[in-house]
Amino acid sequence: METKVVWITGASSGIGEALVYAYDNLDTKLIISSRKSEELFKVKANCLHKANIQILPLDLENHASLSSKADEALKIFGNIDILINSGGISQRSLAMKTDLATEKRFLDVNFWGTVILSKAVLPQMLAQNSGSIIAISSLVGKFGTRYRSSYAASKHALHGYFDSLRIEIDNPNIHIMLACPGFIKTNVTINALTADGSAQGTMDDAQENGMSATDFAKQLIKDIKAKKEEVYIGGKEVKGILIKRFFPKLFSKIIKKAKVV
Repeated sequence: METKVVWITGASSGIGEALVYAYDNLDTKLIISSRKSEELFKVKANCLHKANIQILPLDLENHASLSSKADEALKIFGNIDILINSGGISQRSLAMKTDLATEKRFLDVNFWGTVILSKAVLPQMLAQNSGSIIAISSLVGKFGTRYRSSYAASKHALHGYFDSLRIEIDNPNIHIMLACPGFIKTNVTINALTADGSAQGTMDDAQENGMSATDFAKQLIKDIKAKKEEVYIGGKEVKGILIKRFFPKLFSKIIKKAKVV
């Protein structure tokens, strides 16, 4: 991996941070991004190969800035081989109680931020006839649960868009993958937005008992190397994909009773 250039968004915490450390252990050239510059410097300080790591702050909600941010990223090492869209926000609120401004933010960050950045990087990958674009979705990109309506919508949208994009590109050297985490032990629930847009501030039990972000990162890197198109990573909750597909009525009964917070 030392010859690869990997750009990771959402790199200041959670899955993104774990991916930084996992790739750093492989002596990979890294560009790490998020809104939180100070946290990015802390992440870099924890790495072994600091000379290989460049910090590029960005805000996925500031859509007008993303094309220029992609240009900056391309200038750092001269190219990008892998873009991992890990940045995003989660939700912990009921649909009928969530204000529209908050609902819009999930689409702006999770969907549009990912799409705009990916489209800005893709021409360079096409020109070099190689590259991987990874969109971090979620199991709720495949089915909905309570407290996740707009978050689930943003993740479902990623599947429709990137599945279509993969078909349109139709190039075996351009790898587009959707990765669906289950319950991964990160601060995602602490930072999740409630009905009025404020952070929840507490850790969900399901997340607390989930797979470690380190283990998730190791598995995801294997899947990227294998050029898989769609992967589900987590604990027993990933079985929900198959139950939903083959036994939809049973799944509806299960998900209504499931503890998702």
